[in-house]
Amino acid sequence: MTGLETRACFTDPDAAYRAIIEAHRGLTESQSADLNAALVLILANKLVDVAVLGEALVLARGTIKGLRDPHA
Repeated sequence: MTGLETRACFTDPDAAYRAIIEAHRGLTESQSADLNAALVLILANKLVDVAVLGEALVLARGTIKGLRDPHA
């Protein structure tokens, strides 16, 4: 059984997407990467369970096109 919730939970996913995009408006590529890193750490802290974080990391890496599975 997984501890990671993968179904869409936002009541307004479009608004969530717009908020993320808007937070990046006017940033350089480097600043945008810094924002993403900070956001990941802030949200990862809400997971509490390191095993759930591990599940999320595996899921996220699986979305990157052309990335070879290190466990294959």
